[in-house]
Amino acid sequence: MDKILRINMGADGGPSISEGPVGDYAGLGGRALTSMIVGKEVPPTCHPLGEDNKLVIAPGLLSGTAAAMSGRISVGCKSPLTGGIKESNSGGQAAQVMARLGYAAIVLEGRPKDDGLYKVFIDKDGAKIEAANELKMLGNYDTVEKLRAAHGEKVACISIGQAGEMKLGAASIAFSDMEQRPTRHAGRGGVGAVMGSKGVKALVLDDAGKKMRAPKDPEKFKAANKEFVAGLRKHPVTGEGLPAYGTNVLTNVLSEAGGYPTRNFSSGSFEGAGKISGETQAALENERGGEGSATHGCHRGCVIRCSGTFYDKNGNFLSKQPEYETVWAHGGNCGIDDLDAIAQMDRMDDDFGLDTIEMGATIAVAMEAGLAEFGDADAAINLLKEVGEGTPLGRILGNGAAVTGRVFGVERVPVVKGQAMPAYDPRTVQGIGVTYATTPMGADHTSGYAVATNILGVGGSVDPLKPEGQVELSRNLQIATAAIDSTGMCLFIAFAVLDQPETFNALVDLLNAFYGLELTGDDVAALGQKILTNEREFNAKAGFTAEHDRLPDYFHKEKLPPHNITFAVKDEELDAVFNW
Repeated sequence: MDKILRINMGADGGPSISEGPVGDYAGLGGRALTSMIVGKEVPPTCHPLGEDNKLVIAPGLLSGTAAAMSGRISVGCKSPLTGGIKESNSGGQAAQVMARLGYAAIVLEGRPKDDGLYKVFIDKDGAKIEAANELKMLGNYDTVEKLRAAHGEKVACISIGQAGEMKLGAASIAFSDMEQRPTRHAGRGGVGAVMGSKGVKALVLDDAGKKMRAPKDPEKFKAANKEFVAGLRKHPVTGEGLPAYGTNVLTNVLSEAGGYPTRNFSSGSFEGAGKISGETQAALENERGGEGSATHGCHRGCVIRCSGTFYDKNGNFLSKQPEYETVWAHGGNCGIDDLDAIAQMDRMDDDFGLDTIEMGATIAVAMEAGLAEFGDADAAINLLKEVGEGTPLGRILGNGAAVTGRVFGVERVPVVKGQAMPAYDPRTVQGIGVTYATTPMGADHTSGYAVATNILGVGGSVDPLKPEGQVELSRNLQIATAAIDSTGMCLFIAFAVLDQPETFNALVDLLNAFYGLELTGDDVAALGQKILTNEREFNAKAGFTAEHDRLPDYFHKEKLPPHNITFAVKDEELDAVFNW
């Protein structure tokens, strides 16, 4: 990956394409690269939907190689949802294909001078941009179907649905999976709205004629990969729990722990958890059958295979296996215990191009505002339809929980920096509360997954109900996560890496063998620190202060059943997270 592709949508005479060397960005990939380009090239105070913002798409350092789990991709920009820097991460095929084509990053710049819609096609011969007005206001499923018909069955597609074209704050970017379905999303932060503001409906990537990226030391690389895979397969989370039940294995776990946000974060346990749990879901998927069933990978090279496919009662494909956050967002958080209804909403989110976490949180806020009753699945589906149709109400909902709460006068809105909280209540999982409050990304569990240690006992044990030790835990995990997000590795490798020193060493060896380096564990930590420092500097210039690193007041005041406690980490402790 030695070049950057820049597409200037606002160029005189129409959109233009240029290629150049990586230059000052050499040695970076994934989140490290997206955040560095955004930090260096995007004015922090610019309008997120204006011509000065940039959308950066970057595979990881190990993407396009034979390394297991290396198919994740990063999308970076100034977020229209938070107003700060954003990295949103996705699976799918694009990372591997893009890396094999030799691109370290694709950068969408400027803003079209007309209201036309465009698609970009990239193969071994370069890139070209074409008008694509025939794709206007199509959902992701229809868009990808038309792209497949035009460009073949083996391309990787990156697209937006109606939400991205409408520039809604909850808009996602879809990445096609191994079956060319738009089921993998860079969901968080409104990145789809930024792509929509550039007038780009889709990018199509074809790596025909390109080979897998070759390591500097093939034998050492092969040995390290073997050790790495062995570590993943022997860990109980990555080798047993996730492959058998998917990420939704956490539903019963979190509900029993009292950390499962229910009915807009009013309780920590859901009486209907068993009906929508990973165990129930896997059994249902296997009973109905179909390709993939309850075990499926989100990209080639995945050995955890924590995804699956969901077929309806008539045996028709409906959606990919709804993930834990999606099941929670459209399920327990809305008081809904119907897996078929949840899967239907998952399908709609993917088709419209919406973040399932943001939309589930938004619908729960709308329910608290009286627009629907908690537990009413049909009403929730109808609210989602409003978003896809772009009605006035739909546009309010499509701009996320914070906007919806302000419009309808709801005080209890679970957001940080304008972004909705995921599926862990910070009062009973206090470590994740520290991450929600302090990450530059807005409330984001993946930025420092303290649930691993607070609840699952991975990487040690820190009492989830007490404030002690949570700052150090979140700090260390945020550093590690930023580094992992730069490699192209799936974040779930962290379970094995945290518990097994040999698996962490194998990861470092993969990097060293591929690039001919001599990195140490300290170098990996230093990379994570550098990324976070860069992101926080951007946010500071955008106007963020320590007061933005806080949870909403009610988390300090309202005791959460069943443990009846509040978030207890003090402000001065939160301010010390990035002291290194």
